[in-house]
Amino acid sequence: MPIDVTNEDFDAQVLQAEKPVLVDFWAPWCGPCMMMHPVLDKVAETYRDQAVIARVNISDGSNEQLAQKYQIRAIPFMAIFNNGEIVETIVGVHSEEDLASSLDKVIAG
Repeated sequence: MPIDVTNEDFDAQVLQAEKPVLVDFWAPWCGPCMMMHPVLDKVAETYRDQAVIARVNISDGSNEQLAQKYQIRAIPFMAIFNNGEIVETIVGVHSEEDLASSLDKVIAG
């Protein structure tokens, strides 16, 4: 299952992670975001040993600061972080295969 990350633990959970991290920036009022949840659940299971899948609810309190920091204008917005840096961004609804392909590229280096 994806982990829930907040503004308070984003650095530790994402930027300092030893594995690549796919972060899903979402909001509960966003229908397409909700459609991505089961897809991300599957990706999290498939990649549990190779990557971290995280979710940030950008409408939840101080998490809005993360949306501003990363200039998120549309959701669902996913970013793959590696060694503390964004290496790929993905906007909109995507398939499990699309996300797997993006993660595979990052994992392969």
